[in-house]
Amino acid sequence: MTSTVPASLTRSAESSALQAVLLDMDGTLVDTEGFWWEAERDVFADLGHELDEAWREVVVGGPMTRSAGYLIEVTGADIALPELTVLLNDRFEKRIGGGVPLMPGAERLLAELAAHQVPTALVSASHRRIIDRVLESLGPGNFALSIAGDEVARTKPHPDPYLLAAKGLGAEPARCAVIEDTATGVASAEAAGCRVVAVPSVAPIAPAVGRAVVRSLEDVDLRFLRGLIPPVN
Repeated sequence: MTSTVPASLTRSAESSALQAVLLDMDGTLVDTEGFWWEAERDVFADLGHELDEAWREVVVGGPMTRSAGYLIEVTGADIALPELTVLLNDRFEKRIGGGVPLMPGAERLLAELAAHQVPTALVSASHRRIIDRVLESLGPGNFALSIAGDEVARTKPHPDPYLLAAKGLGAEPARCAVIEDTATGVASAEAAGCRVVAVPSVAPIAPAVGRAVVRSLEDVDLRFLRGLIPPVN
């Protein structure tokens, strides 16, 4: 996949009105989408069910309740949703006990944003217990705040998490650049009125007006992100 940046977004960094950068976690900054699928597959194997690989694209990037609820429905597993979410979080947390691998370009991008004092937030559909563990690998000092999926009434694909993050940073959503890896996350950010950079992980994401699609975070730097936001007249 090649980088696809709409011509309307190729503006000079110097004229930018970028106020904040909001980043997804799983599959965007850390290479954990596979870990989640393995945890789901293992838990359902313990329950006597085999997951179809085709279901992976359905559950990726969404809130735990949606993903777990879908898997209960398609497998017919005899387990309550609250119990299943606990099992999935427990299994995932064990898998990341030794730390998580960062996506290519993630460490460099976070360091650049910190060096230029760009307000930055981590916005994830994962639960707080998981975010806090992953932050040990990402570095909590790289983010002014973080938003977890179990801390908002409506998580992705609703706009609430990104609206809350922008408000927490004192930024206007339209002047925030969001980096996401799934269609669910992109829908959330765009519904909030943010400009989006999509870095597809499991499933492809098509370019659209106001949206850039790149191959990896190695294609993204501060100048690129500033170029997403139209200058203030």
